[in-house]
Amino acid sequence: MSLVSLSDLEPALDLPPADHAVARLRAACLLTDTANTRPRLDRGEPRIERCARCRLIPSHCMCHLRPVLSVPPQGRRPAAVCLIMAPFEALKPSNTGWLIADVLPETQAFVWSRVQVEPGLLALLADPQWQPFVVFPGEFADPGREVVTELAPMLADASQPPEGRVKRPLFILLDGTWSEARKMFRKSPYLARLPVLSLQPEQLSRYRLRRSHHEHHFCTSEVAALCLALAGDEVAAQTLEAYLDVFSSRYLRAKQSVPADEGDEGHQRLRVLAAEQARRA
Repeated sequence: MSLVSLSDLEPALDLPPADHAVARLRAACLLTDTANTRPRLDRGEPRIERCARCRLIPSHCMCHLRPVLSVPPQGRRPAAVCLIMAPFEALKPSNTGWLIADVLPETQAFVWSRVQVEPGLLALLADPQWQPFVVFPGEFADPGREVVTELAPMLADASQPPEGRVKRPLFILLDGTWSEARKMFRKSPYLARLPVLSLQPEQLSRYRLRRSHHEHHFCTSEVAALCLALAGDEVAAQTLEAYLDVFSSRYLRAKQSVPADEGDEGHQRLRVLAAEQARRA
């Protein structure tokens, strides 16, 4: 399904809409919400013009900064991400799961429901090429559930011949508010059999677009970057970190009616990474 026009919610652009799982999920959400029950996209103010690709207002559009990663020598990235998103999360302008799909087109995305599970999600979790990990703080796991802090011991499949024994990690990220993520973690029986990857980040969250009572609560894009680094994909991890910094800066400066600063640290870092990728291409 291609991304549909968002009519009065977003202006028409010459650029084609982003074609990845989160964009398609967003389009499907708009199509199925015939009762107009979705929350307001811009709380406390009228709905405003936003770019259909990056969700920023036109004056702060960052589509020209979207990263393009070179193909690794092995022909595929070491790991992938699957987003299980709370209802309407894909519509929120501040959502950072969109950034993950921008950087990693292989990203999968599904809407969470307590009463039904999308068949595509179950098929993905059962695919033998992947070792899925539910990424969540280990202290919330039930007693006896497998909790890991590193990947290596989990990725060998002894039932396969030597050349096919290494599985690729698939990071399952629960994308929503903290209370929504906890609900998804508790109320999803199909995830209960999977190991929990409990990250031990040393840095504090730099995400500034939504309030959190705890500095150790990381936004979805930050969690994905930490996971990618753990899987050895430093290029994707560093690119995603810089891309998030650029998005956060432009989003906040737009809210403050201040022009985007293309010379700040995040923009400079993203340009350096893009130049390195161009040399490798």
